[in-house]
Amino acid sequence: MHDTVTDEVLLLVFDEVMLRYKLPLTGIHGAGHWGRVLENGLKLAEQTGANIGIVKLFALLHDSRRMNEDRDPEHGGRGAELARSLQGRIYTLSRTDLDLLGEACAHHTAGKLAADITVQTCWDADRLDLRRVGHIPDPRRLCTAAAKDPVMIEWASRRSLAGHVTEFARMLLSRRNT
Repeated sequence: MHDTVTDEVLLLVFDEVMLRYKLPLTGIHGAGHWGRVLENGLKLAEQTGANIGIVKLFALLHDSRRMNEDRDPEHGGRGAELARSLQGRIYTLSRTDLDLLGEACAHHTAGKLAADITVQTCWDADRLDLRRVGHIPDPRRLCTAAAKDPVMIEWASRRSLAGHVTEFARMLLSRRNT
Protein backbone atom coordinates (compact mmCIF):
# COMPACT_ATOMS: atom_id res chain seq x y z
CA MET A 1 0.00 0.00 0.00
CA HIS A 2 1.22 3.50 -0.77
CA ASP A 3 2.41 5.36 2.31
CA THR A 4 0.82 8.80 2.51
CA VAL A 5 1.97 9.56 6.05
CA THR A 6 4.91 11.87 5.45
CA ASP A 7 7.27 13.40 7.99
CA GLU A 8 5.28 16.62 7.59
CA VAL A 9 2.08 14.81 8.60
CA LEU A 10 3.86 13.21 11.56
CA LEU A 11 5.10 16.61 12.73
CA LEU A 12 1.56 18.00 12.56
CA VAL A 13 0.35 15.01 14.58
CA PHE A 14 3.18 15.66 17.06
CA ASP A 15 2.05 19.28 17.43
CA GLU A 16 -1.45 18.04 18.29
CA VAL A 17 -0.06 15.50 20.75
CA MET A 18 1.97 18.16 22.51
CA LEU A 19 -1.07 20.38 23.10
CA ARG A 20 -2.10 18.01 25.92
CA TYR A 21 0.88 15.72 26.55
CA LYS A 22 1.24 15.28 30.33
CA LEU A 23 4.61 13.52 30.69
CA PRO A 24 8.23 14.51 30.15
CA LEU A 25 9.02 14.24 26.46
CA THR A 26 12.27 12.53 27.45
CA GLY A 27 10.48 10.04 29.76
CA ILE A 28 10.12 6.29 29.25
CA HIS A 29 6.92 6.72 27.22
CA GLY A 30 8.10 9.80 25.30
CA ALA A 31 9.96 10.67 22.11
CA GLY A 32 12.79 8.15 22.50
CA HIS A 33 10.26 5.32 22.87
CA TRP A 34 8.15 6.64 19.98
CA GLY A 35 11.21 6.71 17.73
CA ARG A 36 12.25 3.15 18.58
CA VAL A 37 8.67 1.91 18.11
CA LEU A 38 8.66 3.59 14.70
CA GLU A 39 11.92 1.96 13.62
CA ASN A 40 10.87 -1.41 15.07
CA GLY A 41 7.60 -1.16 13.17
CA LEU A 42 9.19 -0.18 9.88
CA LYS A 43 11.68 -3.03 10.16
CA LEU A 44 8.90 -5.51 10.96
CA ALA A 45 6.68 -4.16 8.15
CA GLU A 46 9.35 -5.08 5.61
CA GLN A 47 8.53 -8.71 6.44
CA THR A 48 4.88 -8.54 7.51
CA GLY A 49 3.58 -6.28 4.76
CA ALA A 50 1.86 -4.05 7.34
CA ASN A 51 0.42 -0.69 6.34
CA ILE A 52 3.37 1.63 6.92
CA GLY A 53 1.22 4.73 7.37
CA ILE A 54 -0.65 3.10 10.26
CA VAL A 55 2.63 1.87 11.78
CA LYS A 56 4.00 5.43 11.69
CA LEU A 57 0.92 6.99 13.24
CA PHE A 58 0.73 4.29 15.90
CA ALA A 59 4.32 4.95 16.96
CA LEU A 60 3.46 8.56 17.76
CA LEU A 61 -0.09 8.14 19.09
CA HIS A 62 -0.17 4.92 21.13
CA ASP A 63 1.25 6.46 24.36
CA SER A 64 0.37 10.07 23.59
CA ARG A 65 -2.42 10.30 26.15
CA ARG A 66 -0.75 8.67 29.14
CA MET A 67 -1.41 10.40 32.43
CA ASN A 68 1.58 8.83 34.20
CA GLU A 69 4.59 6.60 33.58
CA ASP A 70 3.12 3.71 35.59
CA ARG A 71 -0.27 2.03 35.37
CA ASP A 72 -2.75 3.84 33.15
CA PRO A 73 -5.05 1.22 31.59
CA GLU A 74 -7.19 3.75 29.68
CA HIS A 75 -4.34 5.53 27.87
CA GLY A 76 -4.62 3.42 24.73
CA GLY A 77 -8.29 4.28 24.36
CA ARG A 78 -7.51 7.95 24.80
CA GLY A 79 -4.81 7.63 22.12
CA ALA A 80 -7.36 6.01 19.80
CA GLU A 81 -9.76 8.92 20.44
CA LEU A 82 -7.02 11.38 19.52
CA ALA A 83 -6.30 9.40 16.35
CA ARG A 84 -9.97 9.63 15.34
CA SER A 85 -10.09 13.36 16.12
CA LEU A 86 -7.23 14.05 13.69
CA GLN A 87 -9.04 12.38 10.79
CA GLY A 88 -9.89 14.99 8.16
CA ARG A 89 -7.83 17.69 9.90
CA ILE A 90 -4.28 16.31 9.80
CA TYR A 91 -4.68 13.17 7.70
CA THR A 92 -7.31 11.35 5.69
CA LEU A 93 -7.38 7.61 6.22
CA SER A 94 -9.85 5.14 4.84
CA ARG A 95 -12.48 3.95 7.32
CA THR A 96 -10.69 0.60 7.51
CA ASP A 97 -7.31 2.20 8.19
CA LEU A 98 -8.75 4.51 10.83
CA ASP A 99 -10.33 1.49 12.52
CA LEU A 100 -7.01 -0.40 12.42
CA LEU A 101 -5.17 2.56 13.95
CA GLY A 102 -7.82 2.87 16.64
CA GLU A 103 -7.64 -0.84 17.45
CA ALA A 104 -3.84 -0.80 17.57
CA CYS A 105 -3.78 2.15 19.97
CA ALA A 106 -6.71 1.09 22.14
CA HIS A 107 -5.51 -2.47 22.74
CA HIS A 108 -1.71 -2.26 22.65
CA THR A 109 -1.31 -3.09 26.35
CA ALA A 110 -4.04 -5.75 26.55
CA GLY A 111 -1.71 -8.66 25.74
CA LYS A 112 -3.75 -9.65 22.69
CA LEU A 113 -2.11 -11.61 19.88
CA ALA A 114 -4.85 -12.09 17.27
CA ALA A 115 -5.59 -9.15 14.96
CA ASP A 116 -5.00 -7.80 11.47
CA ILE A 117 -1.31 -8.03 10.46
CA THR A 118 -0.94 -4.24 10.64
CA VAL A 119 -2.28 -4.16 14.19
CA GLN A 120 -0.05 -7.09 15.15
CA THR A 121 2.96 -5.28 13.68
CA CYS A 122 2.14 -2.18 15.74
CA TRP A 123 1.79 -4.19 18.93
CA ASP A 124 5.04 -6.04 18.29
CA ALA A 125 6.87 -2.79 17.53
CA ASP A 126 5.87 -1.52 20.98
CA ARG A 127 6.55 -4.81 22.80
CA LEU A 128 10.04 -5.04 21.31
CA ASP A 129 10.94 -1.86 23.23
CA LEU A 130 10.30 -3.37 26.67
CA ARG A 131 13.94 -3.46 27.76
CA ARG A 132 13.66 0.26 28.57
CA VAL A 133 11.45 -0.74 31.53
CA GLY A 134 13.43 -3.82 32.54
CA HIS A 135 11.51 -6.54 30.67
CA ILE A 136 12.88 -8.84 27.99
CA PRO A 137 10.42 -9.27 25.09
CA ASP A 138 8.86 -12.73 25.36
CA PRO A 139 8.35 -14.42 21.98
CA ARG A 140 5.17 -16.03 23.36
CA ARG A 141 3.73 -12.52 23.77
CA LEU A 142 4.71 -11.35 20.29
CA CYS A 143 2.34 -11.70 17.35
CA THR A 144 4.43 -12.02 14.19
CA ALA A 145 7.15 -14.40 13.09
CA ALA A 146 9.26 -11.37 12.23
CA ALA A 147 9.11 -10.09 15.82
CA LYS A 148 9.73 -13.54 17.32
CA ASP A 149 13.01 -13.87 15.41
CA PRO A 150 15.78 -13.93 18.05
CA VAL A 151 17.89 -11.60 15.89
CA MET A 152 15.07 -9.04 15.84
CA ILE A 153 14.50 -9.35 19.58
CA GLU A 154 18.23 -8.88 20.26
CA TRP A 155 18.50 -5.87 17.88
CA ALA A 156 15.50 -4.12 19.39
CA SER A 157 16.45 -5.03 22.96
CA ARG A 158 19.97 -3.61 22.61
CA ARG A 159 18.60 -0.32 21.34
CA SER A 160 15.89 -0.20 24.01
CA LEU A 161 18.26 -0.97 26.87
CA ALA A 162 20.73 1.65 25.63
CA GLY A 163 17.99 4.28 25.28
CA HIS A 164 18.88 4.70 21.61
CA VAL A 165 17.58 8.03 20.29
CA THR A 166 16.48 7.70 16.67
CA GLU A 167 16.58 10.42 14.04
CA PHE A 168 12.79 10.67 14.32
CA ALA A 169 13.01 11.23 18.08
CA ARG A 170 15.72 13.87 17.57
CA MET A 171 13.44 15.60 15.06
CA LEU A 172 10.58 15.64 17.59
CA LEU A 173 12.79 16.87 20.43
CA SER A 174 14.26 19.66 18.31
CA ARG A 175 10.77 20.73 17.18
CA ARG A 176 9.69 20.97 20.80
CA ASN A 177 12.72 23.11 21.64
CA THR A 178 12.11 25.62 18.85
